Amino acid sequence: MSEKKGLPIHSMTGYASRRVDAEERASFTMSLKSVNHRFFDLQLRLPQGCDALEGQLRRMLKEQIHRGHVEFSLTLERQTRTGLYFNDEQIAAYVAAFRDCVARHGLESEPDLNEVLRVPGMMTSTQSNSRDEAVMLEAPVMAELAYLIASFNAVRAEEGSALVAELRASMQRLDAAAVEVAELRESVRTANYERLRARIAELTDGLGVSEDRLLSEAALMADRSDVEEELVRLRTHVASLLTMLDEGGPVGKRLDFLLQELNREANTLLSKTGGATAQNGLRITELGLEMKVEIERAREQIQNLE
Repeated sequence: MSEKKGLPIHSMTGYASRRVDAEERASFTMSLKSVNHRFFDLQLRLPQGCDALEGQLRRMLKEQIHRGHVEFSLTLERQTRTGLYFNDEQIAAYVAAFRDCVARHGLESEPDLNEVLRVPGMMTSTQSNSRDEAVMLEAPVMAELAYLIASFNAVRAEEGSALVAELRASMQRLDAAAVEVAELRESVRTANYERLRARIAELTDGLGVSEDRLLSEAALMADRSDVEEELVRLRTHVASLLTMLDEGGPVGKRLDFLLQELNREANTLLSKTGGATAQNGLRITELGLEMKVEIERAREQIQNLE
């Protein structure tokens, strides 16, 4: 069960942010946050006019993050300039509509500039164009996104490493319990055999059943309550799980499936040994319950892995 170095295993919980001071017009801040989710679920919070940038962000984030509810936000910090600025496009549209109305009704009139400038949005204290800003931001945002993802994954890898260490410890305890059960198994199997043989003999007393038949039936029933196959499969699953941890990468879903198989073997082991009354039989039941505890503890850790 030696630990090998493979790909990093990430937790699905992480956070990172990055602020960039731009030379032109606006600085910006990006942040990434993620929590547990069965699939990859991405939510973007972007300024107005970033439709083209949205597609690029989705592609890059999906390539680098495999699972979790992920929130990406981009916030602009516009530089404030002193003065008042006219919204030329909106003023021109107002004047054109005014003159069209005058012509339609045969009137003689010109728009009053004072009235025009009282309309909301005709003047502003900052000079900006959200669409132009969004276009200008595409290149710097995509360039900085790689650094943001690297920081984000570093946080997730650190937490993932701690979760993996706990998982390894759980698997070692689980395997040790399986080894102890294997050592006790034969004595319990023999005790079960003798108990069943005596019980069958008592029930068939006077019916003329041969000793060989009694021995055969008792052996068959004892085999049915034996847990050797469950132990072999359980230890095989533990070894497979540790191999997955060694290889690393986005293994959360596969580990979760393997935990279900481990739980199934532990349940079968308990069902087969539930009626054991010998001292070793009771100890096997205790160990089976300990296995269940370790499997549940491991399952809680795996729910946090990508």
